[in-house]
Amino acid sequence: MVKAICIHEFGDTDVLKWEDIEVGDPGPGQLRLRHTVIGFNFLDIAVRRGIYPVLPELPSVLGTEAAGVVEAVGAGVTGFSVGQRVAYAATLPGAYAEQRLIDASQVVALPDSVSDEDAAASMLKGMTVEYLIHRCFPVQSGQTALVHAAAGGVGLFMCQWLAAKGVNVIGTVGSDAKKDTILGLGAKHAVNYKTENFTEVAREVTGGTGVDVVYDSVGKDHYQGSIDALRPRGYMVNFGNSSGPLPPIDSVELNVKGSLFFTKASMRFYQLTRQELDDSAATLFAAIAAGDVKPVIGQRYKLEDAAQAHADVAAGKTTGSTVFTL
Repeated sequence: MVKAICIHEFGDTDVLKWEDIEVGDPGPGQLRLRHTVIGFNFLDIAVRRGIYPVLPELPSVLGTEAAGVVEAVGAGVTGFSVGQRVAYAATLPGAYAEQRLIDASQVVALPDSVSDEDAAASMLKGMTVEYLIHRCFPVQSGQTALVHAAAGGVGLFMCQWLAAKGVNVIGTVGSDAKKDTILGLGAKHAVNYKTENFTEVAREVTGGTGVDVVYDSVGKDHYQGSIDALRPRGYMVNFGNSSGPLPPIDSVELNVKGSLFFTKASMRFYQLTRQELDDSAATLFAAIAAGDVKPVIGQRYKLEDAAQAHADVAAGKTTGSTVFTL
């Protein structure tokens, strides 16, 4: 038996239970992993609350991202061996555990240049940024991007990577202290959205033209201001809804405000093949090795203290990535 954070019902942090689970041997196409470091993502809160229906059944184990060591290899699996360091950002949850079974198709080998902790803090967030800035809207040097939740796990990756590409970054954050954080990690302009108007700042910075792209994981609360901050033919890229779901998209509004583009992006549609997963991970690992991006781990919790981590992140008390140690 191994320990895991399980939920038997959806709800507040009190539904997170530290329990014994049985893992068993890997079936065909599977690996059994022993986790060393586990990543936290805001998605975990939505899954716990029942807002994001990805759990096949209850009780279940949360978590989609971790680094670890291969403990056993199932039939038909090639390219992995016992003792090998690996990491993943999986479609199905199950990471909040000392060990787990997982399809080998979702796992990548870790190069020596990337630590377990950096991998656990960067797989989902870093590969999210990879597809957003290279394949969703391939932003170019000299362009201007408005990045919401810029001091969060994804946001800090994005600020660094965009700056390395020569992009002018305007980041929004929820406190003045977080403004200093993102300005030190690539953003050229920082906006406290609680006390400042990010639309006005975006227009001022671009001489009234508007930004080329908005990368938004906030959703409802920032949507209108984001649309108003775009240049003609600008791109509104929404990939999360931390403040709630977006209202229905008004195609006429997108037209009259500049023939704007809108996409609701999800990483699973940018990893449709094993090759896309391998290429995305390789691009991320290369950026880390080159120093273009560095995972910013703002806080560490023991896995059994997952409820406290959920509460702190939901209250906006954290900065950068959060990881669980074992």
